[in-house]
Amino acid sequence: MSLLLATNNRGKMAEFERLLAPIHLTTPDEIGLQLTVVENGETFADNATLKAQAFADASGSLALADDSGLEVDGLEGAPGVHSARYGGEGLDDAGRCRLLLRNLSATPRREDRTARFRCCLVAVSPDGRICTAEGCCEGFIAGTATGDKGFGYDPVFYLPDYGCTIAELEPTDKDAVSHRARAVEALLPRLKTTFPEL
Repeated sequence: MSLLLATNNRGKMAEFERLLAPIHLTTPDEIGLQLTVVENGETFADNATLKAQAFADASGSLALADDSGLEVDGLEGAPGVHSARYGGEGLDDAGRCRLLLRNLSATPRREDRTARFRCCLVAVSPDGRICTAEGCCEGFIAGTATGDKGFGYDPVFYLPDYGCTIAELEPTDKDAVSHRARAVEALLPRLKTTFPEL
């Protein structure tokens, strides 16, 4: 049995392929499923549940959804659940990073720029079984964007233990510390218990 990833985000797909091996994964494109889910939940868990349920219902398959984002303490937790839409539909990843840095320009001290990546994973089967897990990665918002690996806010998320941003890490190093990796680590035993057929 395969696990359907409820996303079309290629960056997330690549991470899940590494993190969930050897579980067989499928993507919406591979099964010809085009589905847009309105993410109007108040929390990452709400949105991940909406997506997982919608993809499970539409495909008749076990579906795994991720909702994740960046929480910046100096911005009262923003962009939070709006991370992918921060600044409006016209911005790409680089534009959202520039906006975030502008919004923190009056907060130059690193200790005032604490932040975390948070990931919530939800797996749902068509018969209604569900399991969830969450992971976080703590760090700071850098003064400038640095690095060309990763995606999203990785170029502005600084890891003091590594002395660099996530976008400067090799994928295998990112997999050791990322919020998504930690959520997958917590999810795997629950997946096997909840969905023994997987």
